[in-house]
Amino acid sequence: MSTATAPESHDVRDRILATGQRIMGAKGFSAVGLNEVLTAAGVPKGSFYHYFGSKEAFGEALLEDYFADYLAEMDATFRQPGLSKAQQLEAYFRAWRDAQSFEDCQGKCLAVKLGAEVADLSASMRAALQRGTAGIVERLARAIEAGVADGSLRIHGDPTTVAQSLYQLWLGASIMVKITRTLQPFDTALSATRQALHPSA
Repeated sequence: MSTATAPESHDVRDRILATGQRIMGAKGFSAVGLNEVLTAAGVPKGSFYHYFGSKEAFGEALLEDYFADYLAEMDATFRQPGLSKAQQLEAYFRAWRDAQSFEDCQGKCLAVKLGAEVADLSASMRAALQRGTAGIVERLARAIEAGVADGSLRIHGDPTTVAQSLYQLWLGASIMVKITRTLQPFDTALSATRQALHPSA
């Protein structure tokens, strides 16, 4: 393989994944055919199977790619200099509120959009969701533990349990935002989060 072919191949794969994330993030997994994704990405259908063995394999890669980016963003948020862990967690949940819009999430709400749908369709995609969400909870737990250590948070219970509860709270709020077409569920979730974390002023 020439040196020019490998980067080009990687670019095509990334383009298919990015396009699939945007379209399936809006419409769901089952409702979108491969032709729609490939046409939007400007990739011939025959090329798809060079990168992915099936639509299910594509879905798994889509989720893996989504969570890799998401977790990298979390890591960056929790490394922000000059902020306590309480302030970093506040920034994380406010960013969630801003990104998970009921109008157009631009693929940023893939776990919310696909979670319930694909968990019953595909064991491999459910496993990808499980790995990704476990990574989110783990990072939240570490941030909460550090916040208790730096004195910016006070919690009842262990950090992992609190982290799991908060993540589940925000997943539920994301669904209610889509149902009510308002951001009020996020405001309620943010208030409940502050009560759970007792951030220092």
